[in-house]
Amino acid sequence: METFVIERLGHHGDGVANGPVFAPRCLPGETVSGQRDGNTLTDIRILEPSADRVSPPCRHYKSCGGCHLQHASDGFVSRWKTEVIARALAANGLDTEIRPIITSEPRSRRRATLSARRTKKGALAGFHTRASDVITAIPDCLLLHPDVMRALPIAESLALAGASRRGELSLSVTRSDNGLDIAVEGGLPSDGPLLLTLAQEAERHDLARLSWNGEIIATRRPPQHRFGKAFVTPPPGAFLQATQSGEEALLKAVCEIVQDAARIIDLFAGCGTFSLPLAEIAEIHAVEGDKAMTAALDHGWRHAQGLRKVTTEARDLFRRPLMADEIDRFDACVIDPPRAGAEAQVTELGRSGTRRIAYVSCNPVTFARDARHLVAAGYALDWVQPVDQFRWSTHIELVARFTLTSK
Repeated sequence: METFVIERLGHHGDGVANGPVFAPRCLPGETVSGQRDGNTLTDIRILEPSADRVSPPCRHYKSCGGCHLQHASDGFVSRWKTEVIARALAANGLDTEIRPIITSEPRSRRRATLSARRTKKGALAGFHTRASDVITAIPDCLLLHPDVMRALPIAESLALAGASRRGELSLSVTRSDNGLDIAVEGGLPSDGPLLLTLAQEAERHDLARLSWNGEIIATRRPPQHRFGKAFVTPPPGAFLQATQSGEEALLKAVCEIVQDAARIIDLFAGCGTFSLPLAEIAEIHAVEGDKAMTAALDHGWRHAQGLRKVTTEARDLFRRPLMADEIDRFDACVIDPPRAGAEAQVTELGRSGTRRIAYVSCNPVTFARDARHLVAAGYALDWVQPVDQFRWSTHIELVARFTLTSK
């Protein structure tokens, strides 16, 4: 056994000691002992705990891999996530106001990816154990909304109906306004008998929609989501903000940034999370690479009342970003790229003359890289609003305001 002092928390939530040596579920300032396995510490004992160490509130925490930071106080997690943003900005020569973080409440996750498989005694559904393909049952999970928790026995039924003996189902579960929307991958090929069984399962469990290996099996009710005044039915497995309160916090910050704009372009628009609420105050052009998502957005706008004009464009913004002269037609831009950021698109944004940019990010590192390009192009980074809708995880989201100051 060796003894270590934890110096900091890594980006994946592990404590980091000199070496580096990574110590899962340890906090800065703690003295710990354990066996070194490569650069990872195992069989860990906490010799001197941090004042920020707390008893994990969920009884599944030791075995489940769904959460990473339940052993840390809420105050510590908030400070650490804010510091991650600040360090990413500083590494790119940037500094700005970072507003107090907004954290989603427990039992609020409205979407999750569950795993399920057949067993000798029946079936098992839940999350994977940390760094393992072993599934842990989570009947008392404190993360998921109660409606999403209802999907656990449904996942087991679907595994019994259509999983191979050695295979594993991956179930994207989303709580919609009309019930559960479940998209399953990894199941057996859907022949006639299985199709009938799956349709019966959708009926028995009162699902809004069930999809299997990319094929819609049953739509008993449209799995709608409300974005402002519009109702949208996303394609199966489509991206949706993880919690309702997190979505509201992101939208509030975006609205603050673009509120005086008459024409807004929304890049990586998804199914209209920002486009449709913003259409109450401005004309919107929504650009998204997935045609099914833009179709859902357009359908939602056309059937809503009291919205200004919304146009959509299906376009791969990584391979074919909008050019500066295309962006110049708009007063403000909302951009919400995936974790990789949007380096090519940000280059064109920097060349444009749009006055305000609301940048929504789920990765502080790629955000800071893109922010550096915008600042070099003449934009001021006015503030950053952190939003933590992935409670007890290392995941961090934010909204940032950029204002054009010079060219």
